[in-house]
Amino acid sequence: MTLTFALQGGDKDTMARAGLLTLPHGQVRTPVFMPVGTLATVKTLSPEELKDLGAQIILANTYHLYLRPGHELIASAGDLHEFMHWDGPILTDSGGFQVFSLAAMRKINEDGAVFSSHIDGSRHVFTPEKVMEIEAALGSDIAMCFDECSPYPSSYEQVRQADARTLSWAKRCRDSHSHPWQSLFGIVQGGVFRDLRKKSVADITAWDFPGYGIGGLSVGEPKPVMYDILETITPLLPEDKPRYLMGVGSPDCLVEGVARGVDMFDCVLPTRMARNGAVLTPRGRMNLRNAAYAKDLRPIDENCQCYACRNFSRAYIRHLIKENEVLGIRLTSIHNLYYLCHLMQDIRRAILDGSFGSFRREFWRQYRV
Repeated sequence: MTLTFALQGGDKDTMARAGLLTLPHGQVRTPVFMPVGTLATVKTLSPEELKDLGAQIILANTYHLYLRPGHELIASAGDLHEFMHWDGPILTDSGGFQVFSLAAMRKINEDGAVFSSHIDGSRHVFTPEKVMEIEAALGSDIAMCFDECSPYPSSYEQVRQADARTLSWAKRCRDSHSHPWQSLFGIVQGGVFRDLRKKSVADITAWDFPGYGIGGLSVGEPKPVMYDILETITPLLPEDKPRYLMGVGSPDCLVEGVARGVDMFDCVLPTRMARNGAVLTPRGRMNLRNAAYAKDLRPIDENCQCYACRNFSRAYIRHLIKENEVLGIRLTSIHNLYYLCHLMQDIRRAILDGSFGSFRREFWRQYRV
């Protein structure tokens, strides 16, 4: 079995939709937020804790796992599921964003990308065929095509050339992808140019991938620009296939992304924030390092049922963080991921019972960016 996707409901006033994504390692109820486990671990948390807080599917990074510990070692363990003791679905990105973010440390040509490792400066080559080899060895449920992500801002011509390369590489990825049950997603690029986005959708969907990533957003452009691009392209994507907005995970963008027809999201934001003592709440971001919380014996969020909020106070967690105790960032990470996973559950419930519009209005009544 590879992938099936069934729509189960939709909002009458927006493009929001709820679906059921069935993968070799389990079912995923969409819309969904995917915690990021870059190096085969979601930082500080065990797989059991991830399940307890509501994670359905996680993401791992091809570039980083290729460099350390190496895809051959992971394959010798069985696959990434066995290696990291996670029996649920996994999505692996292609490493394209990481390679192209190296800037001065890489060169791109039609064949692929030559880059220097950020670890030791060693030279490596990623081609579409090589990336498919690595992702097959990792054994994820969903693999992403190798693509070129244009930085923001980029000129029209720069984006056009990157899009042409992305399309060429997508065909090579499809032609060389041979894993028996892994599903390969194509990626829509096009920068902030509507016509290039539309062309990218038309070109990539012609290859009939089982799902589509939306790349090149949340890379520095204003949020209204991102929303405008989503409104432009999601109606053009196949209705019966999952849509994945890559690298987006703030609560406001999740709500607005769902309203524009997105099914899947991922981002390092919740765990990165957590490591700096910041937590997500329905009212916006809270920085527990602030002195105002030094004697605050309330939980992070009195309405939250995560492990951290059920057992510990703001004052205690602040104390742990100020003293650099690992438990502090574990608790903030648990809370942030619980909040996002349950936000998506609440969004899904609202879509299915016809109340997404009121849910969205109530979210914005409380939330401060």
